[in-house]
Amino acid sequence: MGLFENPGSIFPLSYTEILQRVRNVNPVKYGSTRNYVNGSVTYLSPYISRGIISTKFILSEILNQGHKPAQIEKFIQELAWRDYWQQVWIAKGEAINKDIKHKQNPVSNTAIPKAIVDGDTGIRAIDKAIKEFYETGYLHNHIRMYIAALTCNLGQSHWKVPAQWMYYHLLDADWASNALSWQWVAGANSNKKYVANQENINKYCFTDQKNTFLDVPYEAFASMPIPKILEDTRTLALKTTLPKQKTINIDEALPTCIYNFYNLDPLWKRDIAANRILLLEPSHFAHYPISQNTIDFILNISKENINGIQIYVGEFNELMMAYNLRDIYYKEHPLNKSYEGVEEPREWMFDVQGYYPSFFAYWKKCKKQLPY
Repeated sequence: MGLFENPGSIFPLSYTEILQRVRNVNPVKYGSTRNYVNGSVTYLSPYISRGIISTKFILSEILNQGHKPAQIEKFIQELAWRDYWQQVWIAKGEAINKDIKHKQNPVSNTAIPKAIVDGDTGIRAIDKAIKEFYETGYLHNHIRMYIAALTCNLGQSHWKVPAQWMYYHLLDADWASNALSWQWVAGANSNKKYVANQENINKYCFTDQKNTFLDVPYEAFASMPIPKILEDTRTLALKTTLPKQKTINIDEALPTCIYNFYNLDPLWKRDIAANRILLLEPSHFAHYPISQNTIDFILNISKENINGIQIYVGEFNELMMAYNLRDIYYKEHPLNKSYEGVEEPREWMFDVQGYYPSFFAYWKKCKKQLPY
């Protein structure tokens, strides 16, 4: 077996089990081991990205266990990165789909190396992780950086298509976090590119591979030509297969709560009687396609935790025309601009909003709100 003995059990669906996972987090150990593939990571990212639990909720639970912020600052920072990327998306909108700070350079193609898609780069730790990724929808954060570095900084692929490929397969797909992190690695959202050599990969992935194209000192990367294995590229036709639309039942006397790919919060307005609709807009998934694994995950986790939820496949305005909805509620998100009704705020860890050009400028403000 691979890194996971039972891939199907990595991300349980029931809210009770998700809460238990939050309680089991070891934030101190996380800080010291998170970069290793067997490190004490939380496996909470799909639940955060799907809006099932918030970063604020996780922080509150961890602090209630008696941990002092100074002891677990790295853990809190990593949570804050998620909110930071979302704030950049809110501020910049569609601009995050292009090189946001600097032009990526050099770029020789706008595709993705075939070796990355096939998990056949010759770097054993990366190839193993990519093959498991297709089964589990999960990639360790360090592996994500390795893949992006290989693709953009050695293969000279522009970051956009490879970022779409990774987003497509991730259960924790969050376009802000994904796109802006790829840009960070590629130097389009940072002042230098991220690269890793074989020694680094061996250290954090517990391999002992030698004589690969990455088995070089760091200074060799600046003049390295595209490795042969990364020259063959592919364009991808990423498509989302949505369920067939069925008639839904609406009680016109009740308010309506709209859930979507970024909001599957089972506690949201749970105390009121309401029509609860999971809205799957074809236009959304045409721009941001996701895999069948991810579709199955959101359908199953919503049915498991949100009583009476019904699925509507169509655009928001089509839903409005087809049914006499009243008192519509939804949660804020950059992709909900076409919605009408009452927009409710998401839970943020800190009262720090707006665009900050660097995470640490943002973090400096956030840190003041922690009970040090």
